[in-house]
Amino acid sequence: MDSIVRLVNLKSEAERRWVHNALATLAQEAARSADTHLLKLNFPGFHGIDFYFKDEAAHPSGSLKHRLARSLFLYALCNGRLRDGQAVVDASSGSTAISEAWFARLLGLPFTAVMPACTAPGKIRDVQALGGTCDLVDSPAEVHARAAGHAARGACHLDQFGLAERATDWRGNNNIAESIIGQLAMEAEPEPAWIVCGAGTGGTSATIGRYLRYRRLYTRLCVAEPAGSAYVHGWRTRDAQAVASRPTVIEGIGRPRVEPGFIFDVVDRVAEVPDAASIAAAWLLESLLGHRYGGSSGTNLVACLQLAAAMRERGERGSIVSLLCDRGERYAQTLFDRDWLAARGIDLAPWDAALRASLDSGRPPLAA
Repeated sequence: MDSIVRLVNLKSEAERRWVHNALATLAQEAARSADTHLLKLNFPGFHGIDFYFKDEAAHPSGSLKHRLARSLFLYALCNGRLRDGQAVVDASSGSTAISEAWFARLLGLPFTAVMPACTAPGKIRDVQALGGTCDLVDSPAEVHARAAGHAARGACHLDQFGLAERATDWRGNNNIAESIIGQLAMEAEPEPAWIVCGAGTGGTSATIGRYLRYRRLYTRLCVAEPAGSAYVHGWRTRDAQAVASRPTVIEGIGRPRVEPGFIFDVVDRVAEVPDAASIAAAWLLESLLGHRYGGSSGTNLVACLQLAAAMRERGERGSIVSLLCDRGERYAQTLFDRDWLAARGIDLAPWDAALRASLDSGRPPLAA
């Protein structure tokens, strides 16, 4: 009996040592990581309104989800859910999976991403290049059940959709909201009129909305979403059971259902953006900033212009902050491929003209 107790104690000590080492590894990675740039743009039609774009694509794993992935691994470790050598799984449309694969490799853990089969090929390749495995499902609605199946066989389910809003420290600890407000401190308008983001898990909007209230700021939060998404319908009626009325080609946002991490009452507005407008805006961002960003970044830009046009109409000055969510190179075979767009009947020309006219006139972007 004494030998059994000794073995149990040794195993417990070894497990605790591994957890301590894993936490130290994540802390070292965070210390090595620089903050992402806040890029400023001004447009002729919006005199007195400054536009800022937080370049989250600059993270080592290439997206906004780098912060979330680190938080999910920390949450799993500190809650005793993740052990040495244990397989890790999560459901993702791509960017979170890439970031999770990056951290899994850092910790020496096997990782599986459950992804819709329609995910951009570049994202699938990025997960695989980091040593991850992609389990592709036919319908985006199937990813949750498939990930749960992996967890039932012993994998640690990071569960971004269920845990994102609680895994991130919304009061600070270098979360994205604290970073934005800190970077604006020396600007002419340090307290922005609006912050704009999309909603995938709902974690980013929850973190930003909570932080704004915690800091007693008057900044309002706008969630930019593809037309017909579950969040569009759910926010209007405060219906947590709302579902999307149409599919979207904008990956990462436009969820088919309202995810449990989305907090209705910290969001001041939901802006509904057609897919063609989002993609045209993503193309426009490349000409404005010299780098490609994904479709959700385009969705954010369209919402920024809608908000700015309303501010201009009311004679208001101020600043608007939004997010550049992930690298556009991941969509070279989809959103930035003219043949792919043509096959889906997506014509960017009317929206490109409308967006450029908006930048010059200060009016809201409306395609002919």
